[in-house]
Amino acid sequence: MSGDFEIKNMEMKSGTTLKIKGKISKDTKGFAINLGQGTDKLSLHFNPRFNESTIVCNSWDGSRWGQEQRENHLCFSPGSEVKFTVTFENGEFKVKLPDGHEFTFPNRLGHSHLSYLSVRGGFQVSSFKFD
Repeated sequence: MSGDFEIKNMEMKSGTTLKIKGKISKDTKGFAINLGQGTDKLSLHFNPRFNESTIVCNSWDGSRWGQEQRENHLCFSPGSEVKFTVTFENGEFKVKLPDGHEFTFPNRLGHSHLSYLSVRGGFQVSSFKFD
């Protein structure tokens, strides 16, 4: 699968883990993995930015972005094959990077279930599953 990837009407409840694998494009400046209830309600916007050597996480409530949370643990690069896991819990998201490093991001919008997943930019999804 290449290009933008989107799933609507999924049922991701608290306690569920998303495992997503793919290849990062060689010439990309970054990509985004979004989880929420639609394009206008993003609980987690996971956005590695290679030109800034950081990962930016944020939330979108339909009218504005929240405060950025930056993680400087960029353990992957353009051209690499990677796997990310995101565990959705009531109060937070636990994100696990390809090298095992973990960090959390708060569930600012307070959603108890998520129905939307998208991947945008330079990341080609090869597989995903929910546990």
